[in-house]
Amino acid sequence: MTTLLFRDDAYLRDCDAAVLSVNERGGIVLDRTVFYATAGGQPGDKGRIAWDGGEAVIATTVYDDAKNVVHVPADGQPLPPVGARVKAALDWDNRYRNMRAHTLMHLLCASVPFPVTGGAITEDGGRIDFDIPEGQIPDKAALAERINRLITEDHAVSFRWITDEEMDANQHLIRTMSVKPPRGAGRVRLVLIGEGGQVDLQPCGGTHLSSTAAIGPIAVGKIENKGKINRRIRLVFQ
Repeated sequence: MTTLLFRDDAYLRDCDAAVLSVNERGGIVLDRTVFYATAGGQPGDKGRIAWDGGEAVIATTVYDDAKNVVHVPADGQPLPPVGARVKAALDWDNRYRNMRAHTLMHLLCASVPFPVTGGAITEDGGRIDFDIPEGQIPDKAALAERINRLITEDHAVSFRWITDEEMDANQHLIRTMSVKPPRGAGRVRLVLIGEGGQVDLQPCGGTHLSSTAAIGPIAVGKIENKGKINRRIRLVFQ
């Protein structure tokens, strides 16, 4: 299995690694990586992988059926030989925008106390779908004011690990109805915003900023009806 360096330090921009395999579609599997694979509404990272004699542009990163992290080259890119030593480097502007958006989605989740039915990070911010009963849809201006206040208060963002058994005993921490926290390694990562998680505390495998102030100002774009139980709230960077 690939060692996921971003889980302990989302600010790592590159790493040295070895090529474990190249699959039949040209996807590159490394022994360690700073690249986040598409999951939980966060897009896979882009960037480059370079080795002695070659370099490949990575268009996205995904998990295969065996949960290996696969770096997907853009069309027509050369492929490194298995066993080669490489440097994997992120498209940092793209990653940092995703970190801002993902941290912002935690603040949205903390500000709307209803179950989450879906979500995604977008180029200009992100959105979350909530199961909100009629008559309890938040006011756009009040919601924007609350989230911007949490941003400017500059709350620290940190994480800690708990065991699978501890996660099983604390199911109330899971806000999402469809996406479950990453399991399988015997432990689950909790993301805490604010001292002791006073602003938000929930399991998450994504990449985040180290403080809320780095998100910058935001606005509530739309609150839409997306079905019987879905109310979609979009936030955009200003």
